[in-house]
Amino acid sequence: MHFPLYANTPFIKSENHGRSAPRSANTMTSLFLAAFFAGIMILGLRRPFLWVLVYLYVDIVAPQKISFNILGAVPISLIVFVAAFFSWLVLDKKTGARFGFRQTIIVALLAYCGFTTAMAVFPDTALTKWDWVWKALVFAAFLPLTLRTRLRLEAAVLVTVLSLAAIIISGGIKTVFGGGGYETLKLLVNDNTGLYESSIISTVSIAIIPVILWLMKYGTIFRPGRGVTIFGSCLIIACLLMPIGTAARTGLLCIGLLAVLILRTARHRFVYFGLIGAAGLLALPFLPASYMERMSTITAPAGDESASSRLAVWEWTLDYARDNPLGGGFTAYQANSFTYKMPVKREQGNTISTEFVEVTDSGRAYHSSYFEMLGEQGWPGLFLWLLLQTVSLIATWRLARRWRGRPAREPDNPAVTWQAPLAIALQQSHLVYLLGSLFVGIAFQPVIYILLGFQIALSNYSRKFLATERALNLKEGRQAGPSGRVMDRLADHPANAVTAR
Repeated sequence: MHFPLYANTPFIKSENHGRSAPRSANTMTSLFLAAFFAGIMILGLRRPFLWVLVYLYVDIVAPQKISFNILGAVPISLIVFVAAFFSWLVLDKKTGARFGFRQTIIVALLAYCGFTTAMAVFPDTALTKWDWVWKALVFAAFLPLTLRTRLRLEAAVLVTVLSLAAIIISGGIKTVFGGGGYETLKLLVNDNTGLYESSIISTVSIAIIPVILWLMKYGTIFRPGRGVTIFGSCLIIACLLMPIGTAARTGLLCIGLLAVLILRTARHRFVYFGLIGAAGLLALPFLPASYMERMSTITAPAGDESASSRLAVWEWTLDYARDNPLGGGFTAYQANSFTYKMPVKREQGNTISTEFVEVTDSGRAYHSSYFEMLGEQGWPGLFLWLLLQTVSLIATWRLARRWRGRPAREPDNPAVTWQAPLAIALQQSHLVYLLGSLFVGIAFQPVIYILLGFQIALSNYSRKFLATERALNLKEGRQAGPSGRVMDRLADHPANAVTAR
């Protein structure tokens, strides 16, 4: 059952309908968000690490877009970034801080993007994109330096999930009451960019599900219990509703991949497979007809204008890279112009005929992170980007393998139970992102770089934990396997203590 009245209810002015929320509501929202932001920044004076968490919130939710009356006039993203960086540089401990190989790749990619921006074919629009890309890359390299304890890592993961939840829950509710629709579902703001773009939020919503499951089972800030289970389960349902509400085909593919990845690590695989199949069958009668019609084009992309133009853009990008192997800088897609043939079905009485119609298009976006990197950053940029993804996936696989057997060998040691599941969750999220990246231009989407920062921080934590464990074992005169006294001392170590600052 659908209720169209609530389908596209925006929180701010709607471009499609020309209506806006009452001025008093906008003012109250702006005042509340401004007061919340000011309060958190003041609390950061006592606990500077809070500014790192605030930046995660600002980078994801973009409250300046919601509170356009007050925060919209202030560069809050830059303010919080500077506060977080200098507080770490001056006040925070640097124990265990390590600048690793993946961070070096990020810095190299940042430098190369700076070079292509300086040589960009469209300098004005390139600078606009560079304005947020450099912050995403710098913060990704900086974030692991601040996450030196389990508490900090978990807090950052939690804030990221809750920030995304603010967007996802809004979309999930509107989908339930209105059914949504392609490019018609309005989230917190009526802005079809960044995380508020349908295909991007659809991909990110599915990618974040493994991390939600990890928090539900291993969280210590909000410990596992009935309330956490109910909220987490409802949030996962909202995540699954996003591809329906946005009618984004990429989201359906991401759901399929995530189901396979979870099946691979599930204990009761046949039960899990049966539940997935039953849930899919039960959901079919409630799916909007428009959603089913759009999903049917997955198997016949040439029959859909969006998919057909996507293939033409990719072909143009390959030709462009041959002539411009170093790339054309950000937004180089504006130079494209091409003509392609698209089959169009026409009904005449009881017969359906198909004819090919020539379509001319120009300035079409890449609709793929891989081709986005190739067109904008050329072969060197694509190589650095793929190297970063590959090294990160290998690192999380090795990390999960290293920790996977320890809970069974050391059932009385709670300090070794959560590392492997978090590594697996981050790896699954990463793989879903890479699949979605095939069809969405999110090569520089800040959320994935935040997740990469978590992967690096987990690797650093693991290295520090194992080094401490080896040192204590040697002091106790043991070669392998911590004694009871060693486990007690590890539990009290600042890096492992739940109450560590």
